[in-house]
Amino acid sequence: MLALEFPPVSHLIEWPDLLGSGPFAVNKVVLLMWLAVALTFVFFLLAARKAETGLVPSGVQNVAEAVVDFVRNDVILQAMGPDGMRFLPFLVTVFTFVFVCNVFEIIPGIQMPVTARMAIPMFLALVVWVTYNVIGIAKQGPLGYFKNILVPPGVPVALLPLIGFIEFISTIFVRPFALAVRLFANMLAGHLLLVTFAVLASALFESTYVGAVVPGGMLIALTGFELLVAVLQAYIFVILTAVFVGGAMHPEH
Repeated sequence: MLALEFPPVSHLIEWPDLLGSGPFAVNKVVLLMWLAVALTFVFFLLAARKAETGLVPSGVQNVAEAVVDFVRNDVILQAMGPDGMRFLPFLVTVFTFVFVCNVFEIIPGIQMPVTARMAIPMFLALVVWVTYNVIGIAKQGPLGYFKNILVPPGVPVALLPLIGFIEFISTIFVRPFALAVRLFANMLAGHLLLVTFAVLASALFESTYVGAVVPGGMLIALTGFELLVAVLQAYIFVILTAVFVGGAMHPEH
């Protein structure tokens, strides 16, 4: 008789502490986060060193230039305009780091997206929140920034209290929360799907090879799909970041 035992969600995202305890404990997710930082740094360091040689771009330099061109043309120029070019290093770093954290989901032996733990997306969202609020205050002044939030242009006077309240809550509270939850929820959902089909394929393989063909095929297809999701979620995170920063730089008149 076939018995399927699916691990609880807590076993899929919670990992035992490897070093220390409490809020500063080091576990698998922390190690993967450090690894993502290191890989992002080394990736651009190698690309920069190759660029300094003056040779024809190849290998890692080609990939790095493709990432930079993508963020420049499809994120900054689309969402912020030419004035946003000074944020190119920041947005390229965010995109690359989020992608590396996401893609760990499909790496054999790792199989854990760092962004499936809420702490990482929330920290990134807080960095974005601080960035666009500081830029908005610096560009418009404290009074001008909050006036543009509370008094949107073109709103009838009778609706200003309601719309102003909604805009304030949205800008100050909802934006970072939604930014974090969107990334976290999508990566966690993909992680759970892969685990589900992996458990199903493994259990059916033990009883009948033929029965494991369908869930095994679905597992392979979902793995390829999750690679696309890893790129897409990194893009969504960085494009929303650009929209928020761009809105703070260029308020509507």
